[in-house]
Amino acid sequence: MSTTIDRPTPATAPETATRGATKPRVFSGIQPSGALHIGNYLGAIKHWVADQDRYDSIFCIVDLHAITVPQDPAALREQTHELAAALLAAGLGEQSTLFVQSHISAHAELAWILNCFTPMGWLERMTQFKDKAGRQGAERASTGLFTYPVLQAADIMLYDTRFVPVGEDQKQHVELTRDIAERINVRFGEVLVLPEPMIPPAGARIMSLTEPERKMSKSEPEGTIDLLAPPEVTRKKIMRAVTDSGREVCFDEARPGLYNLLEMYQLFSERSREQVEEEFAGRGYGDLKKALAELVTETLRPLQARYAELRRDPAELDRLLRQGAERIEPIARATLKRVRDAAGLG
Repeated sequence: MSTTIDRPTPATAPETATRGATKPRVFSGIQPSGALHIGNYLGAIKHWVADQDRYDSIFCIVDLHAITVPQDPAALREQTHELAAALLAAGLGEQSTLFVQSHISAHAELAWILNCFTPMGWLERMTQFKDKAGRQGAERASTGLFTYPVLQAADIMLYDTRFVPVGEDQKQHVELTRDIAERINVRFGEVLVLPEPMIPPAGARIMSLTEPERKMSKSEPEGTIDLLAPPEVTRKKIMRAVTDSGREVCFDEARPGLYNLLEMYQLFSERSREQVEEEFAGRGYGDLKKALAELVTETLRPLQARYAELRRDPAELDRLLRQGAERIEPIARATLKRVRDAAGLG
């Protein structure tokens, strides 16, 4: 949940999600772990913004999760502010809530209580711990990394979350959250809401500009377009993007470089494949690259301008994040009180 950015897609939510007087609540956690790129934007953020009127959406920058692995404190603070400014600049927070996890202490407090009701065997089966601990060495991995999924469960349950948008690789974390909630409810009564995973259908995957068989990733900077990159850098990368020796500009998955550029053009322009192919009929790869570079830079220009404005005014950025936390902290406190009372903590 906190390491994957995925879209809460209306079509994949259970039918009951649209019924009733209130919007279904959706929770997403996002780690402050480096610059966002256009794959993140097209695959998730753009849709989060568009879906704000459909869901009661809560977006949390999970800095407590980030420290389960070694971090430079100054870099972590900077990355948290960078991510917050980028998400606000993209339009989150207008009809949704964006806040920083450590600003609401109920996350850590509920996580401790849930830890006391979560069997170690459940956590030992979590694949993410095995992966990260394997890289660090099990003896060196922190206890926080081991209990990371319980903090995720606390994040979700604090807000009586109905749906958690995740990819298939993160579904296990929502299932663990449900298991923990059921364990509490069986013992103490109906204390916690059981969330449901919201798994989006297979959608567009934005691939590397230099290695189009691989997904665009911040670990491969040459093939990645950062959301906040200067226009001249974006143009240069697009113009150098790998294509092939063909001539016809059409959607053909056997030609991954061209296919990737066309898919980006389609998503940024919000046109159909047929319309895109018609636009570039009889034209070459150079024309497509120039048009895509112009489209990307112009689309991102307002976002980048708003980002720069927020970064120039740290007090305003902090105010917006504080406002987000203040807006939803009463929900978190109410949930925590229910659990404390049920567990006999006075």
